[in-house]
Amino acid sequence: MAAAARTMTTTTTPGPRPEALPAGDAWAPPELHPRAGVATGVGEDSDDADAPVRPRCKPRGICSRAYFLVLMVFVHLYLGNVLALLLFVHYSNGDETTDPGPQRRAQEVPPPEPTLSPLPRLEGIKVGYERKVQLVADRDHFIRTLSLKPLLFEIPGFLSDEECRLIIHLAQMKGLQRSQILPTEEYEEAMSTLQVSQLDFFQLLDQNRDGLLQLREVLAQTRLGNGRWMTPESIQEMYSAIKADPDGDGMLSLQEFSSVDLRDFHKYMRSHKAESSELVRNSHHTWLYQGEGAHHVMRSIRQRVLRLTRLSPEIVELSEPLQVVRYGEGGHYHAHVDSGPVYPETICSHTKLVANESVPFETSCRYMTVLFYLNNVTGGGETVFPVADNRTYDEMSLIQDDVDLRDTRRHCDKGNLRVKPRQGTAVFWYNYLPDGQGWVGDVDDYSLHGGCLVTRGTKWIANNWINVDPSRARQALFQQEMARLAREGGGDSQPEWALDRAYRDARVEL
Repeated sequence: MAAAARTMTTTTTPGPRPEALPAGDAWAPPELHPRAGVATGVGEDSDDADAPVRPRCKPRGICSRAYFLVLMVFVHLYLGNVLALLLFVHYSNGDETTDPGPQRRAQEVPPPEPTLSPLPRLEGIKVGYERKVQLVADRDHFIRTLSLKPLLFEIPGFLSDEECRLIIHLAQMKGLQRSQILPTEEYEEAMSTLQVSQLDFFQLLDQNRDGLLQLREVLAQTRLGNGRWMTPESIQEMYSAIKADPDGDGMLSLQEFSSVDLRDFHKYMRSHKAESSELVRNSHHTWLYQGEGAHHVMRSIRQRVLRLTRLSPEIVELSEPLQVVRYGEGGHYHAHVDSGPVYPETICSHTKLVANESVPFETSCRYMTVLFYLNNVTGGGETVFPVADNRTYDEMSLIQDDVDLRDTRRHCDKGNLRVKPRQGTAVFWYNYLPDGQGWVGDVDDYSLHGGCLVTRGTKWIANNWINVDPSRARQALFQQEMARLAREGGGDSQPEWALDRAYRDARVEL
């Protein structure tokens, strides 16, 4: 800045003007010389003799005004195109500072992935432990732990005597049907679609891998059969009828098994008339609607179950209706589990509509069972848990020395735990183990249970099953879809299998 100030205040003598260029000579900047005057108008005595020299432009050169104007036009055109492009992108993608309106926001923001909270689970503490709960406004209930494997509880007085009689009356109004249904042609067709070779099937049955199918190995798999209860005697009769056991020793080798057409087993079953005592279960049942508009007692029971289980209303309300079962004298239900494992060939009944999958079999995915005793039984009719609180579980150990612990007609007295029916009492248990992440794990084998033979009188019970898909994502999708249908279609949006409107508006008082 000091040098610039001195330049402005110093008086200088103008140097000689440069001579005009001859016509046709090429233009070149004047040479710089330490002693010569230069084309800056500053003489040799100037203090700024060493300042940078600005060359003089040739007329109509790149420094001309016309060139500058043309250049600026192109620059403006370029900048205009860039700005137009930026504005186009801005309005195409939207802007965070502007509100495109609810309709556009709904299109632009994808719906969040459905998520479900962990499933609550009551702690057993120890066998005999009691806790007080309030399920209704005017009284307390006590929950007593019956076993830890499975996690099983009892609640005396869950239902009043009047509620029990009303449920029985509603079931009789609705009408009951035989519980046991033998396999249909669709079942046998699905069985035929399974790609299982004779060798694979043999190895599946041969539990001890000794190369021989013993009677108890075949009996252990009859719960996967066609609804008939198989005994050692009935299996030997079948072997004899289809000539599967030529030597009559009651065991099948791989060669003997391979020589038999598996379809002969189905033909024999179809041709052999089964008595009621030969079925897996011998009872009659019906379903009572518990949704909106149901009888107020049905709604009250569902709300009580909701408070008892502490599960979300969406899970409980979308579960199966109340099943009412009548066992006459001679009635029974051999030991079984209420929920089946979900293999790649199976799918849950309640979520199959949203699963978008094609599989040959479906199963009832029942996270919990809540069973109500509706009357006092004169003789028999206990609920037996054959392996409750066993240290270990082995399916083959259920059948030892001609004693089948699953047979509730013959060996109910040999089970580890039996619950006597008492009117109004409820028992409930979990059919699945936890998976460690707050959801459904493997089926609890210790939940094996059955209905003992009714020796005198009639037995009435009711079941509330709580349906949960072991696939957390599929259960979430199911609940989301049901909620959408409820918003769009009102009461008719419930899954078809859960509907029973025949008596939902009935008002029956006893």
